[in-house]
Amino acid sequence: MTQHKFVASGIMHYVSLEECLSDLEKNGHLVRVKEEVDPYLEMAAVHLRVHEAGGPALLFEKVKGSRFRAASNIFGTIERSKFIFRNSFRQVQELIALKGDPMKALRHPLRNIITGLAALKAFPLKDPLSKPVLYEEISISDLPLIHHWPMDGGAFITLPQVYTEDMDQPGIMQSNLGMYRIQLTGNDYLKNKEVGLHYQLHRGIGVHQAKANSRNLPLKVSCFVGGPPAHSVAAVMPLPEGISEMGFAGVLGGRRFRYVYRDGYCISTDADFVITGEVYPGENKPEGPFGDHLGYYSLQHHFPVMRVHKVYAKKNAIWPFTIVGRPPQEDTSFGELIHELAGAAIPLEIPGLQEVHAVDAAGVHPLLLAVGSERYTPYTTVKQPAELLTIANHILGTGQLSLAKFLFIAADDSKKISAHLIQPFMEYILERIDLSRDVHFYTNTTIDTLDYSGTGLNAGSKVVFAAYGEPKRKLSKELPQVLSGLNGFGNAAIVMPGVIAIQADKFISYDAAHEEMGILDQQLKQVKEMLAGIVFIVVCDDSVFTAATIRNYVWVTYTRCNPSHDIYGVDAFTENKHWGCRGPLVLDARSKPHHAPPLVKDPDNEKKIDRLFAKGGSLHGVLK
Repeated sequence: MTQHKFVASGIMHYVSLEECLSDLEKNGHLVRVKEEVDPYLEMAAVHLRVHEAGGPALLFEKVKGSRFRAASNIFGTIERSKFIFRNSFRQVQELIALKGDPMKALRHPLRNIITGLAALKAFPLKDPLSKPVLYEEISISDLPLIHHWPMDGGAFITLPQVYTEDMDQPGIMQSNLGMYRIQLTGNDYLKNKEVGLHYQLHRGIGVHQAKANSRNLPLKVSCFVGGPPAHSVAAVMPLPEGISEMGFAGVLGGRRFRYVYRDGYCISTDADFVITGEVYPGENKPEGPFGDHLGYYSLQHHFPVMRVHKVYAKKNAIWPFTIVGRPPQEDTSFGELIHELAGAAIPLEIPGLQEVHAVDAAGVHPLLLAVGSERYTPYTTVKQPAELLTIANHILGTGQLSLAKFLFIAADDSKKISAHLIQPFMEYILERIDLSRDVHFYTNTTIDTLDYSGTGLNAGSKVVFAAYGEPKRKLSKELPQVLSGLNGFGNAAIVMPGVIAIQADKFISYDAAHEEMGILDQQLKQVKEMLAGIVFIVVCDDSVFTAATIRNYVWVTYTRCNPSHDIYGVDAFTENKHWGCRGPLVLDARSKPHHAPPLVKDPDNEKKIDRLFAKGGSLHGVLK
């Protein structure tokens, strides 16, 4: 893909999605797809191919079965995302910093006057004269019904802004705006009358629904689609307590969030589409499957069903969408944007926490890396995790950070390590960790809704690996000879210094796995001194694939392991309910029968979209 340099245009802030797309096109970062494209698999396949190549945003001008245009890959690169918000990016960073350090305003009064003026955009504007989204009423079946992956249960909205209010504190400033996928068709949903509302743990909408249920009243829901791009970012932003998503959208977009109430529902008047409806207590229907951002399908489960009230569209509305799958995808850029905007704010919420990194390549929640302080016992000569364990507990009790399944946390007096440099950070941990002392399990607890490695929906375990002090070992960069010729295990490969991937037969059951790991333990326990430089052994289905890249390693290992069930150890022991091992730690990262299937592209559909990239097609030359 030819890289284009962004050139600042005269546009200060976007009042609509179309204005943003026009600006991107002028700067060479949007291509129009003029041919008719089928929303069943084809549009998704085009998006995936273009995104994979680092390509431009796409505007589909002819969507089969719908009169509305559709746009994707808008936030496809961090550079493009930062360009979209170039006029407010620094001010938003300043505002978030001021939230954690108000005295900064006194230290830099002139600069913070400007920031304060920008903050005025945080106040939503009720009842503007223009209400473009109320231009016409339409039906769900009029929308671009995009079906993303072959096994999906129907068409979904993937960039919704789902709005709800707190019954105890009604009004826009106490509302919640989140991005929860919406299933538009399929399963048992009544056509044009019902849609599926999927949301996960630790989401504000859950609190609102619980309050409505307690009063036996329906929860009013408004789903905004499109509008200024700042609205989409606000819906996924993990904001500090007390900051409104609508207020954040106004500051980031440089334009106050505009809204009205219609039939008791809040309407974002700048949105391209709005779907309103009610969720009644106890009304659930099967939702899914859906090809999700861990790289697997999230399976069909009962989730709230929303009775559709009305659907609105502005004149010449554009339907924005994205495709998720095995990272990196477009939501990776969302994550990078969020980190740059607010990464410094998260540690302010947790004393002693210096840096945190939810690893996108592992599906975000399965793997969290953190850097903390170690200040509890500066008077002792022995360095071992202490404050780090307090910080780890705080992390696992804080908002969406609490969904972390594997938490690696370290302290470094020299302040040279970074949680965002995955391999160096992991090597730092592996050099220092005491596997007999520094492995801490949390069993029978909650994990991410999308993670199927556990014992049920939302159910599984967690583990903390903590490290501090001087190196205890030199990590091996070569395969120890004792790993060749093992009974039942083979094709050992170096993943990175200190980590080995080894292949085993297909996983059958946990009873069988315990026997297999017992056999491995018996073979390696006798020679554990020869494995001194090996800390982790990953048992997997394909060791060559797992060891090929760090990205493969973190995806396979941390999405397919349930810590309490899938961690073993060479010469392991349990003492006073504490588990540890005296040799390498073993992670069984094979696919299990209860795991969700991985996402696989449809080869026939891939051939169908070749026409768009061939000579004469709208996307010819885009992938160069």
